[in-house]
Amino acid sequence: EEGEKKNYVKRVWLGINLLIFFIKEVIVSNLRVTMEVITPNFSMTPGVIKVPLDAKTDLEITLLANMCTMTPGTVSLDVSEDRKYLYIHAMYIDGDAEALKKKFKDDFEARLLEVLR
Repeated sequence: EEGEKKNYVKRVWLGINLLIFFIKEVIVSNLRVTMEVITPNFSMTPGVIKVPLDAKTDLEITLLANMCTMTPGTVSLDVSEDRKYLYIHAMYIDGDAEALKKKFKDDFEARLLEVLR
């Protein structure tokens, strides 16, 4: 029972951290997209990336795709037939698709899976 309580407290703490992280990402992304709209320069480097998934269940994949879509500047497009990849359209690839994939996996997916597993 003591171990279950510690696990519950840990998961709640991880959930709060995920929420704070996600709110920060939404704010930063909003500011970047807003600057794109109000400035005359066109600095977007849009593209589609294929992100390998560690998420396996419908819940994990759905939450991850929705977090992506709710972050301004990115939209989840599709999940591969074998459910191993998530296709994401991003406004700012900035010449390094691998860095964006790593950020998505390390920041979004890893944090979400910590809470759910």
